[in-house]
Amino acid sequence: MSITAGLRRYSEVNDEIKETLLSKNKAVVNDVNGQRYIGCALDTGKTVEIHGTAGNDLACYLNGGRIILYGHGQDAVGNTMGGGQIIIHGHSGDALGYGMRDGEIYIRDNVCCRGGIHMKEFRSMKPVLVIGQNAGSFLGEYMAGGTIILLGLNMKRGEKLFGTHCASGMHGGKIYVRGAFPKENLSPNIKISSLTDEDKKELKKYVKNYCKYFGQDYEAVMSKPFKKLTPVTSRPYANLYTPN
Repeated sequence: MSITAGLRRYSEVNDEIKETLLSKNKAVVNDVNGQRYIGCALDTGKTVEIHGTAGNDLACYLNGGRIILYGHGQDAVGNTMGGGQIIIHGHSGDALGYGMRDGEIYIRDNVCCRGGIHMKEFRSMKPVLVIGQNAGSFLGEYMAGGTIILLGLNMKRGEKLFGTHCASGMHGGKIYVRGAFPKENLSPNIKISSLTDEDKKELKKYVKNYCKYFGQDYEAVMSKPFKKLTPVTSRPYANLYTPN
């Protein structure tokens, strides 16, 4: 038995999802048309499978649950998520993974502006964002921790891997980029380096997951070289302030 969203209010749909998950570990929601807050604060052991276009704040505050979206996500997917997994068979709007603290997000296609901004990590909590195609401007803005992987698959001629101001204000974490990318769009605070053995081990794990979820050829994806972007300093704006 599945839930049909149609043109119903988001609150009504979400109430039905919560009611279903009281007795089951999985809820399937069809004909989603921009309803917001689906899967908010979903706990470990619970899954919501969505068919359609999910509205803003999909899986915000995700707390260990699993969201599978067969369609596209609007803005702020995974907002401040603290664990779990989001898998999107499509693309995502702005501010994907805003302030995410743990868990994994896999986007088959592209991400709009400000993906992965304010990502952070603490001890064993390390968020991961994997993007299959390309990203808009301000990718990884103010990033304080975690990992972003940008694969550049299925891009059209003339498209860039990421837009302007990539990693602007970044002061922690790392971004792995595959193939050629526009270095002029990088923040001047960013260092480009080759991957260490530990980097390669981490990359292999998440790229394999991506390929499994979206039916991609792992060897083909890994046939192009990757570079790592990291901040030169943990205080990129220190010179903008004057002490009292």
